Amino acid sequence: MKYITKIKLYNFKRFKTFSVEFNDKLNLLVGDNESGKSSILEAINLVLSGSKSKVEATGLENLFNSEVINNFLNSDKNYNDLPKMYVELYFNEQNNFELNGRNNSDETICDGLKLECIPNEDLSREIKEILEQKETAFPFEFYIIKFNTFQGDGYSGYKKYLRHILVDNSQISSEYAIKEYVKDMYNSFATIVEKNKHQNDYRKHKELFKNNVLNDINSRIKIYDFTIRNNSKSNLETDLTLSENAINIENKGKGIQCFIKTEFALSRNENNIDVILLEEPENHLSHINMKKMIRNISGASEKQIFITTHSNMISTRLDLRKSILLNSNSEIPILLNSITESTAKFFIKAPDNNLLDFVLSKKVILVEGDAEFILMESFFKNTTNSELDLSDIHIISVNGTSFKRYLEIAKELKIKTAVIRDNDGNYQQNCIDNYDEFVKFDFIKVFSEKDNTKNTFEVCLYSTNQVLCDNLFLAGRKTLTVKDYMLKNKAEAAYELLEKKSIEVIVPEYIKLAIEWIKK
Repeated sequence: MKYITKIKLYNFKRFKTFSVEFNDKLNLLVGDNESGKSSILEAINLVLSGSKSKVEATGLENLFNSEVINNFLNSDKNYNDLPKMYVELYFNEQNNFELNGRNNSDETICDGLKLECIPNEDLSREIKEILEQKETAFPFEFYIIKFNTFQGDGYSGYKKYLRHILVDNSQISSEYAIKEYVKDMYNSFATIVEKNKHQNDYRKHKELFKNNVLNDINSRIKIYDFTIRNNSKSNLETDLTLSENAINIENKGKGIQCFIKTEFALSRNENNIDVILLEEPENHLSHINMKKMIRNISGASEKQIFITTHSNMISTRLDLRKSILLNSNSEIPILLNSITESTAKFFIKAPDNNLLDFVLSKKVILVEGDAEFILMESFFKNTTNSELDLSDIHIISVNGTSFKRYLEIAKELKIKTAVIRDNDGNYQQNCIDNYDEFVKFDFIKVFSEKDNTKNTFEVCLYSTNQVLCDNLFLAGRKTLTVKDYMLKNKAEAAYELLEKKSIEVIVPEYIKLAIEWIKK
């Protein structure tokens, strides 16, 4: 089986430097918007395609890291400091001497391919003249695009070292995207000999149609003839489409189009594709078709699959251990095998899907109960006079014993995280000593009531809002005190406060401090 073992990016899109090792079967790229999931798929696609035209169509200005470009333009603009960009794909042993060599940044003898964009040295004089101008646009036009194997030989799209296909379901409604997909699938399944024969036969049939079918009408026209287009914009590849039960794919609904495209690419009976790149395969799928697609992905044992996703179901059903977690605040990917074994197993076994919500957040408040979760949005508004959903802050309710599991992820991805928890009668031990390993991270902080007699959220809430709570809950309480009622009916009491007295509730001081800290 042929597969990619590692990718290295340098000044590519949002990544100044990036490296991650891949699983030989399945890789789930999970992250928030602008975290670089699609960029990684695009990088793999460009290198494997060996197509300069694809790079040029995208535009170097859209591929280079924008911060690096701006820093150069704001510097002395020395020619020798012009930034370079490269993407390296490291392969397992391919038994192909053309791929094997040291032409990589690791300077290691191995198999692989490299895409590099560098200044054209033959035009150095012209580039220097441009850089000497006061108002300078970055000289992308004077860069060259190079595709080389790790041996150092050039290659192009005519030679496929790894056969691949990109299925971009985020663009499912685009007619152009469907045509490009069908063309890519045809090129992946048909050999060079087959394609040449098909093109020749297709042209022959067009000529026969013109000579036989259109002959009568053409004989009645004195100057002009009706003919059939036979140029590069109207050939076999442009006219091909896919169909299911005699219905063309473009006439199917979006969800079915997505399913057909993914299913065709994953076809178990074909060995023409080594690598499959799936962009958000969950788009437009019903729950049932999602489950069918997951089963198809799981069964594609002879293909290496890369998936970008926001779907909890895809990530958990396809094995969270295969996830590469990305965050827009960091260039460092995290794999579940890079954290402690016990934490990795915890998230694999966890019954809920809070981990993806956590990873996809920029700032997080972790609370340990339903009552805190129910009231937190109101607390936030009362404290900041602003709406929580406009703040880029996510509230996640987790079991109190799970806080440290999430903090292990937070410290790797640099997610600003506030923990709001009960002191359980011992503030020093439970809220200070217990989190000693996270004190050095300034983006992680634990908040709790320091008074040990106020051991739970409900006790703190009642103490801060005694008159309000007595007026709301006292009626009809014959045996229970209001405080005991709130302790025995935590979620219900919190909901009643939210519905009837949310504006009047005074936020406990430790929660107010947590909100003010996370909002900075």
